[in-house]
Amino acid sequence: MSQWPDTRILDLLGIELPIIQAPMAGATHSSMVIAASNAGGLGSMPAAMLTVDQLRDELKTIRLQCQRPINVNFFCHQPPPVDEQRAQDWKNLLQPYYRELGVDFDAPTPVSNRAPFDAAACEVIEAFRPEVVSFHFGLPEKSLLDRVKATGAKVLSSATTVEEAIWLEQHGCDAIIAMGYEAGGHRGMFLSDDLSSQVGTFALVPQVVDAVKVPVIAAGGIADARGVAAAFMLGASAVQVGTAYLFTPEAKVSASHHKALRTAKESQTALTNIFTGRAARGIFNRVMHELGPMNANAPAFPLAGGALMPLRAKGEADFSNLWAGQAFTLGMELTSAELTRRLAEEGLAKLLHR
Repeated sequence: MSQWPDTRILDLLGIELPIIQAPMAGATHSSMVIAASNAGGLGSMPAAMLTVDQLRDELKTIRLQCQRPINVNFFCHQPPPVDEQRAQDWKNLLQPYYRELGVDFDAPTPVSNRAPFDAAACEVIEAFRPEVVSFHFGLPEKSLLDRVKATGAKVLSSATTVEEAIWLEQHGCDAIIAMGYEAGGHRGMFLSDDLSSQVGTFALVPQVVDAVKVPVIAAGGIADARGVAAAFMLGASAVQVGTAYLFTPEAKVSASHHKALRTAKESQTALTNIFTGRAARGIFNRVMHELGPMNANAPAFPLAGGALMPLRAKGEADFSNLWAGQAFTLGMELTSAELTRRLAEEGLAKLLHR
């Protein structure tokens, strides 16, 4: 029998430990998912930056090495209309960097894309039947969501406000990820793009717990046992941890990202839209300082990154996104399996005052 004070997520998802490894597109691959799930938590495979064939290959690898529950995560944004003038204005703003680095400004601009959940992705879910499917930026259209649910998968999605949490419960979520302002990567906001509406984890989690009947998963600024215990004290049934997993050997991060995570100061993160066109938290670098972390000229998500890609190839550290949450300095050099177990064991010990 579990000693956790709230076992609703454990029972709902069929996992042993209430630790969900966050799906971090680009940094998370099958090896991290396998390690986290086999350790007793819930490993999460991000699909937003993968083709359908790549996703199939990753899921085949996972299923060969892991028979425990897994999560597959998708974005639910609407692709923006083409705005060639805005794209050109953005590239023009970056022109001094092209000159400085000797990059051909007149060459075609690469396409930076993150794919939303669609029928083709749904077919992969129907083929592999992951135990959990999670979404970011809301939920897909009802017909697709119904197909996901028909596979038997439990559905999660991120809420950044109480209003979003209520909306997600009303539209069929089995559990809500309450994503505090501290969290790294893209904000999951979908009912508003007003950043002033965003709430910190300590304030958000208990309000979401009070507002919905489904279990709540706390996310944002949780990187050690203290955060796990605090989340449960606030009423959460589990935690989702992202940035701490970027310190594991299973994380696929660039050399500059690896260095920044280990050398930046705790105050050096900010929300920025310049890498994708949507607010996401990362560690400050040169282009964020010089253009401002939030720049009104950035094309709509997910198109802003295209013009930066040739610059990133020449000056990685200055022009790459370095996603990280506000608690990144608490990161530990552990494997994904060790981190999953330590977060659970030490978090439970704190809750039980051992």
